[in-house]
Amino acid sequence: MEIINFTNQAHFDAFFQLLNNYMEDDMGGNKSLEISSCIKIVSDLQRQSNYIGFLMKENNIYVGLANCFINYSTFKAKPLLNIHDFVVRTENRGKGVATRFMGQIKQYAVEMGYCRINLEVRTDNEAAKQVYQKAGFGPCKPDMLFWELNL
Repeated sequence: MEIINFTNQAHFDAFFQLLNNYMEDDMGGNKSLEISSCIKIVSDLQRQSNYIGFLMKENNIYVGLANCFINYSTFKAKPLLNIHDFVVRTENRGKGVATRFMGQIKQYAVEMGYCRINLEVRTDNEAAKQVYQKAGFGPCKPDMLFWELNL
């Protein structure tokens, strides 16, 4: 697993390809990512002091992307890691990549002293829910709802 460095062209290219792969998927809205949008996303992420991205590489090919944000738990008085996007290339799904990648992210979070990892998952994304459950994730106790206010 590598921490994303957007000044590394290979990392930028992998970020674009993997995020585009996700966006073209049913769970991502079936719409391709324009390079101009990717450039804006990267620029915006570089200004986020709490952003950390991870790339998973197997056989010299980037096969996974996790866009994460470091947050803070006032209840635990420790930082936490929020996984906002978790992507495995379509061609590499069903081969254990997601499980290995999630394990590496968990190891990183433990080493950094984070109290927990949060993520969101669509209720209709059964494949992702299986991966996350296998990695030890489950509903919050007590159950929480993910709400939004679109502006």
